[in-house]
Amino acid sequence: MNYIIFDLEWNQCCGGRDMENPRMPFEIIEIGAVKLDKKFNIIDTYSSIIKPKLYKKLQPHIKTILNYDESTLRKGRPFDMVYREFIKWCGQDDYIFGTWGSMDLNILQTNMDYYYLKPMPVPLKFYNVQQIYADMYDEDGKIVKLKKAVEHLKIEVEEDKPFHSAVNDAYYTGLVLKAMSPRDLADRYCYDIYNNPKDKKDEIISHHKHYLEHISREYHCKEEAISDIDLMAPICYRCGKKLAPKVKWFANTPNSYTCIGKCWHHGLVSGKIRFKQSRNNNIFVIKTMVPTDKKGLEAMKERQDELRIRRQTKRHN
Repeated sequence: MNYIIFDLEWNQCCGGRDMENPRMPFEIIEIGAVKLDKKFNIIDTYSSIIKPKLYKKLQPHIKTILNYDESTLRKGRPFDMVYREFIKWCGQDDYIFGTWGSMDLNILQTNMDYYYLKPMPVPLKFYNVQQIYADMYDEDGKIVKLKKAVEHLKIEVEEDKPFHSAVNDAYYTGLVLKAMSPRDLADRYCYDIYNNPKDKKDEIISHHKHYLEHISREYHCKEEAISDIDLMAPICYRCGKKLAPKVKWFANTPNSYTCIGKCWHHGLVSGKIRFKQSRNNNIFVIKTMVPTDKKGLEAMKERQDELRIRRQTKRHN
């Protein structure tokens, strides 16, 4: 198993949203990657500049952070040619992607769709190295920039490898993963949801050591999702048994519900569902079940009371 750690640089329309192409608001102009072996050693690199088709002038902010300009882009190659070369470089099926954050995979697939390229396999597992770093080194799971993680882990920044170059950022992301070398990496994967499940048979139920994740099929609206008994059943993240309710599902935000239940074998478990809009304007749900404690239970009860009082006050006003 190899790890393909990749990074993208992309451009956008200088004229703002009104003038951008809705099928590709962000156009990839560079793909960079490193290939790691099972011990996280870099065994190969990939880098290519892409000649833009839509946004040939660099957006001012993007231009300030890149190490090249439009003259470099004009020497690039078409996206579809570069993408096919990149996938071939990745190898056969014995690899898994890793990125700093989850946005790169989304942007990559948007560009693939624009050129009508074959979609990536569904479900698509990958490692969000940024989230792994946050989980390992920040009590609150705070997301940080790549440069800060590199500094914190005392990774040397090489003069000929400045940040904001796709291949260099992939290189440093690979070094961050090697520096962390999480023993439980196999359990830290996540799923890309660009191509979310459409039908019940395609739903993803993923059991991890410390949480359970359920990515649902599509629904026409929130009300239809909430009425799905199987989806809304609070279950234990470890044994999968139904929980005794302590705090029933309630709307924590406009796009999320939370609850807490008790498993007689594994204690208190907190549930959360987040409503996501699919690309065809339907709704799907990401449900997570994680262990909690009495403090978590009390905090959720306080949050529920706070929201109840807020609603009552709003009605009276």
